This record gives sequence, C-alpha cells and structure tokens, in this order.
Amino acid sequence: MKGTLRLMSAAGALMLAATAAPAMAGTTADLLKRLHEKGILTDDEYQELAKGQTAEAAQTAAAPAPAVTPDASGGAGYVRMTDSGVGLQIGDVTLKFSGSVNGFYVHDNGDTPSATTTVTGGVATVGGSSSAVRNGLLPGFLKVEASTNLDGWDVGAHFGMYPGINSVNYAAGGGANSAGNPRALQTAGIDFRQTYLTFGRAGFGEVKIGRDIGLFQSESILNDITLLSSGTPAGNVAPSNTTLGRIGTGYIYTDFQPQITYTTPSFSGFTASVGIFEPLSSLTGPAETNKQPGFQAKFVYVGKFGDVGTRLWVSGVTQKHNVDAGPDYTGWGWDAGAKVTFGPVTVVGTYYDASGLGTTALNLFDTDGLGNKRDSHGFYLQGLATFGKFSVGGSYGESNLDYATIADALANPTLVDKNSSWVGQVRYGLNSWVTLLGEYVNSRSEAHNGNRATSDAIAAGAILFF
Repeated sequence: MKGTLRLMSAAGALMLAATAAPAMAGTTADLLKRLHEKGILTDDEYQELAKGQTAEAAQTAAAPAPAVTPDASGGAGYVRMTDSGVGLQIGDVTLKFSGSVNGFYVHDNGDTPSATTTVTGGVATVGGSSSAVRNGLLPGFLKVEASTNLDGWDVGAHFGMYPGINSVNYAAGGGANSAGNPRALQTAGIDFRQTYLTFGRAGFGEVKIGRDIGLFQSESILNDITLLSSGTPAGNVAPSNTTLGRIGTGYIYTDFQPQITYTTPSFSGFTASVGIFEPLSSLTGPAETNKQPGFQAKFVYVGKFGDVGTRLWVSGVTQKHNVDAGPDYTGWGWDAGAKVTFGPVTVVGTYYDASGLGTTALNLFDTDGLGNKRDSHGFYLQGLATFGKFSVGGSYGESNLDYATIADALANPTLVDKNSSWVGQVRYGLNSWVTLLGEYVNSRSEAHNGNRATSDAIAAGAILFF
C-alpha cells in the first residue's frame, strides 16, 4: 500500500513537472533522483519510473512538432495525422487519401479465326496468342476524401481518379477506357469515376449525390475474386485500362453512374439503399430520348451464426426507354447472392435475371432493335481458402442471352447464347499493402447457331492497396 502511495505521489510530481513552463530536458530526471535520495522512492520504483521517463523523452524528441495554422475565424487550428489511413486532421476536417496500383503479365491464347468461331458479343479471344503487361480488372486509383461534422451532420466530399498503365486511343471512342494503343509516345487514360457528396447522421442514414458505383449487381463484382486479378483478358493484343474479370461471365457490369441514393442505418445487420439514376440509352439499339430516371435498390444483411459469417443481398433495377423511332420498352433486372465464411473458407454464390438489360454491360444487346426485349440470366459460384499468407481459390460462372423473337433469331444467327469461364487463382500476402497473384482462366463463348470460341489465359502480377 505504501509503495502504491509513493508511486502515486511521484506520478503527481512528474505531472506537475511536465506541465511547468518552460520545462528543460533534465527537469523530470532531477526530480526522480531527489525523490529517490529522500527515500520516497525505493530502488525498484526509481528504476521503473526512470526507465519510462527515458523512453518518453526519446519519443518526444523524435516526434515532429505539430503545425499550427489559422482557421477561418482567425483562431488557431491544428494539423495532425488521422487515426487511420493516409491523411491529415486539419481542425475539424479529416482529409484522407487512399489508392491502389496493380500490374500483370498476361498471356492469352485464343482459337484461330474461322467461320465457326464468330460469336457476336462473345468474350473469348479469337486470333491466336498474345502477351501484354497490363492492368487487371481494376485500373489503379487514387481517392481523395474530405469529411467533417457540421451542425450535427456528418458530411463529406469524395473524388476517385482511376488511371491505367496502358496507353489508350481516344480517337477510337470510349474515352479513358477506349481500345489500347501500344505505341511509343502515347499516354494512359484517367477515368474520373467518382465525384459525389454525402451527408448523414446516426439514426438517419446517409444520402449520396453524384457519380459512384451503381446498386444493381454491385455486390457481385465487389465479392468476385477476379476483382484483384485479371479474369478474362479481352483485347490483350492492344490492352485498354482494364480486363473483363468475370464481367459478362456471371454478371452484368454495375458501372459508375450519376445518382441520388439514400441508405438506411443498420438495423440488426440489415441495411437498404434506394436511388434514382441518370437514364441510360441502349448501346446497340436505336436513338432514345429518355424522359424518366432509372431506379435501383439494394438490400443487404450482415451477421454471424455461431462461427459462420454471412453476407446476404438482393438488388434490382428498372428503367423505361423512350425510343425515337419505335415502341418504348422497360428494362428490368434483379440479382441475389450470399457470401458465407467458416474458418479459413469463404464461399460466394450469385444469380441474376433480367429483361431488356442485355449482357456484359447495361443495355448491350438488350433488344432486337425493334423494341422487342431480350431476356438474360446468369450466375457464378466461387470458393477461396486462406492459410496464413497463402490463399487458393476458384470459380465458375456464365451469362446467358435469349432471342427476343423468331425473327430476331433469323436475323442474328451468331448472337451470343452463353459466355462462361473457369478461374483458378493463388494469392500470397507479401505484407499489409502488397498481394502477389497468379491465375489461370479458361473462357468460352457460344452462339445460338452453334459457333463457339475458347481461349486460355495465364496472369501473374501484384496489386497494392493503401
């Protein structure tokens, strides 16, 4: 008891010394020595406190002095590191930077072109072998976010820039993600995918306004193991900013779209998001002048049942298309999926069904061009096992597209019937930032008339997140 009291008294004296100004480097050490000499501290207590004081002094000496800047009101603000991520706390505003860089060697070997390998809308490579050093399904990205709390509201501004490592051909159309241009003196493209604001608070949820990832099929791509790797290469001879991954062989690409979306707070693991979206015109149909927005929604449940973790979701989309010369039509679709984790194993299963949405990308081959909608559906199954720094995974998926009418079948005999792929993947976590990946992908495209094309690809590289 006496020892405890002595330590408390010494601690109080140390606090007094630390708050005195100006404080010299030797002040606390001298005080400890005198307390020891007077018998207030035992030998063991003196050694313990002296050790701690020495370590604290060394840490203080090594730490940079905080920068002080004036705030808008003319008072003194402050700058310090954020508690997590890479960024700064500037007064009441948190400024964060996050990003990713990746690169892969990809060798793709496709069928030799012939009359029986033509598949309109196919994703398998036709044209022999090719090699490239390129991005995977993700390009690089740099996100800048500024957030604060004002008048009880959490508000934020978010910007996401996605540059590729490969040169692109802007003249070919498609902007920053246009067809590749592997020649000297060219430049890569920067896809500015994200520009949005958020505001919300506890018990209210959050409102998002701007350009960001869609709701329909977003869970499918975000839980896909090829998101971090290559998947189906597509255009490996002249690579653009991204590969296909499993896009078109298991799900329709969600895309980044202008939107106003509201997300509820979590209710026992359940959240709901609903939004209005900029209407999209068909990629392959006649000209449109759309008068109504699109609508999307997503419902997610996250929970644990004993040692089993679950993530369940369902999402939907609908949009009316006002065709300039032809009948109007409404495209719609839904998808559902589950991610289950038990021990080192994670399993994912998804399914989608749609009409007037097409395949691979939203509104690609969605109608016969006369207002008659084509139905589509698809799924993928995936497993990933992690043992320490090593992970081994595999998946199979397919996307199917039906004819709209008999006339559609007669007019488009080589239209894709099914795109599918098998993926095998190995990962090694080099450290908390860098993951090394190796992958094998077999892609297959089949037309309604029996044409087919297959390709085999290997990819090896790394992806970094910070």
